[in-house]
Amino acid sequence: MPGQFAWITAWKTPFSDSEHPFTIASSAERKDAIEMSIKSLGKFTSKIRELKPGDKVFVDGPYGYYSMDRYPGTERLVLIAGGIGVTPMMSMLRTMADREDKRTVTLFYCNQEWDTLTFREEVEDFQSRLNIKVIHTIERPPQNWQGEKGFLNSTILNNHLSPEWKSGKTEVFLCGPAPMMNAVEKALMAAGFEESQIHTERFALV
Repeated sequence: MPGQFAWITAWKTPFSDSEHPFTIASSAERKDAIEMSIKSLGKFTSKIRELKPGDKVFVDGPYGYYSMDRYPGTERLVLIAGGIGVTPMMSMLRTMADREDKRTVTLFYCNQEWDTLTFREEVEDFQSRLNIKVIHTIERPPQNWQGEKGFLNSTILNNHLSPEWKSGKTEVFLCGPAPMMNAVEKALMAAGFEESQIHTERFALV
């Protein structure tokens, strides 16, 4: 399902105890290959770029319940991504494009800087393929920036979401750094969303 994740093991056997979870970014309709987008944040994620075509990688999955497919009756989707947290959103949007799904989507894409956006061109292209509105919120915007600035809050949410978006026909998917998700969850409820409408993806290894 779009939005799910898989465990990856590289350079070792499939029975290694050092698997790493990554969200699948490709469309659920694409059965011949899977795609993941991995940000360099540690030893494994820094090294994985050294993989070459032909290297063996073990993939265990898919797993997870973070998917729009679990809510087939919803009419509207609010997708909120912080940085590389856009990965599951890309899976959902790519799947919707492949399915010619015409449900209404609002994507809030939050980043520190405009020039470092992942998938920037493809996100813009979705606006010609889907019934989607894209709102970029930039913490440190370039000069003459005309979009939203700073951090996503209830004021920005209400500026772009009419009252009908707060109804039970809307599901919200949120993914990003933990502090950002904590703040946005509170902003969503302050804006009028129910906690049951808000779905988050959090990886916490123990």
